[in-house]
Amino acid sequence: MDMINHWGVELDILKAIIAKTALVETNKWGGCVYVYQNKNIVGVGGFKNFFTLWFFNGAYLKDKKKYLVNANEGVTKSLRQWRFTSKDEINESEILTYIQEAIENEKEGKIIKPKKSNDTIIIPPILQREFDNDPLLKDAFLKFSPYKQKEFIEYIETAKREETRLSRIEKIKPMIITNIGLNDKYR
Repeated sequence: MDMINHWGVELDILKAIIAKTALVETNKWGGCVYVYQNKNIVGVGGFKNFFTLWFFNGAYLKDKKKYLVNANEGVTKSLRQWRFTSKDEINESEILTYIQEAIENEKEGKIIKPKKSNDTIIIPPILQREFDNDPLLKDAFLKFSPYKQKEFIEYIETAKREETRLSRIEKIKPMIITNIGLNDKYR
C-alpha cells in the first residue's frame, strides 16, 4: 500500500493549513516540502504508522507542547517531526504557530550548519605497507581528494578478515593507478 494514499485525507488537511502561510509548495526528495525564500521550512509525509510534519530547523522551535521528536537521535541535528496518528490530532492554530515560528527563525538565520568532517586521513597499516612497497601507488592515491581517499580506506577497513582486506587492496590498486575513484561509476 502506498503510504501517501494511506494518509491522503490527513495530508490534504495539513497541506490546506500550510497553504494559509507564506510558504511555497515544492517537491524535493520525492516529497512535499514548503519553502520560504527558497529555504526549506517544513515538509509533510505519510509513513506506515503515522503521518508527519517535519521542520527542517525544528531544533530551534520552542516546542512548549512537546510535540516534536528527533526521528534519528544522534544523527539528525536539526530536523524534528511532529507525528500524528489520526486527523483528530490536527490542531490548525497550533500548527500555524509552529510554522510561523519556523519562518521567523529562518528570517533570523537560526540554522544548524553541517560540520565539516575532519579531513585528516589515517592510512591503515595494511595499506601503508602497500605504499611502502609501491611509491607510484602511494603517489596516485595522494592525488585523490580526501573524500575519495576515505572511500578507499573505508572499503578496506570494513572487511572483517585480513585476507579480505588484502584482496580488496589488490582489487583497487588498478583503480588507484588509473585515477578511478571507488564509486566513480555511480557518480
